[in-house]
Amino acid sequence: MTDIPFPEMPKIPRLSRDCVITEKIDGTNANIYITDDGQFLTGSRTKWITPGKQTDNYGFSRWAHEYRADLMKLGPGHHFGEWWGLGIQRGYGLTEKRFSLFATHRWSDPAVRPACCSVVPVLYYGIFSTEVIWRIIDDLAAVGSVAAPGFGQPEGVVIYHEASKQLFKKTIEKDDKPKGSRE
Repeated sequence: MTDIPFPEMPKIPRLSRDCVITEKIDGTNANIYITDDGQFLTGSRTKWITPGKQTDNYGFSRWAHEYRADLMKLGPGHHFGEWWGLGIQRGYGLTEKRFSLFATHRWSDPAVRPACCSVVPVLYYGIFSTEVIWRIIDDLAAVGSVAAPGFGQPEGVVIYHEASKQLFKKTIEKDDKPKGSRE
C-alpha cells in the first residue's frame, strides 16, 4: 500500500435532466447571510459589505439593513440575488432599485418570501435542451425583459442544471466574449 491518496473519478451527471432557465438580470450580485444565532450580514459577489459610500454595492447594504426585519424572514443561510434597477448597469427604465432572489424553487410564492423581495423570472422548467435555450433567447430579444416588462434590451438567461448543480449563462449580445473584454 501507498500513502498517496487515491484520486477518485467523480460521477458524471447526465445532461438530459431537469433544468431551470431564468432571466439573467443585469445588475449587481448581492447576498444576505443570516446566522443560526440571528446575525445579519450583507455581501456582494466577492466580499462582505456595510452601509456606506465605499463598501455599499450601489446602496444594497443600506437597503438591506433598512428592511432587516422583513429580510429576517428568509431564515438562516445565504440568500443570493440580483440588486438591480435605477443607476445599476442597464437600469431597466426603473425609478427604483429591486432585490430579486435566485432560489426560485424556494421563494416563488409571494406569500412566503419577504414583501421587499422578488425572484428572478422563471422562463422554463424541464429537460435540458439547447433548442429551448435558443427559443427563449430569441423570445427575449424580440419581446424584451420579463423582469421589467417594456424594457427592450434584456441581458440573457441563466440555466441551472439540476443533476450537475451547475449554473450557466447565455447572453443575447456578445455571448462569445468574456465579460468586460474590449473589442
